Amino acid sequence: MDTPEPVARKDSLIEYPSMFPIKVMGEKTDGFVHAVTATAREFDPFFDAATIELRDSSGGKYLGITIHVTATSREQLDALYTALSQHPMVKVVL
Repeated sequence: MDTPEPVARKDSLIEYPSMFPIKVMGEKTDGFVHAVTATAREFDPFFDAATIELRDSSGGKYLGITIHVTATSREQLDALYTALSQHPMVKVVL
């Protein structure tokens, strides 16, 4: 797939498309990383799982996941944040 051409919008500080980091936190359980990456792929056909960064909480109960998505619009980012926030395994999305 070809990468979309950049689009400048006056109502946004983000130039689209661009790589955009999203931090997701939840309990460290089987399937959590897969759930986050599967959701990212729904909204970003260019999503590369190799960009994932994982961080355990100090007590080891929680896992922080940073994903980098190709942001193509404000609407796409809003929809991705909503989908991640509503997922039952996700506690926080930043």
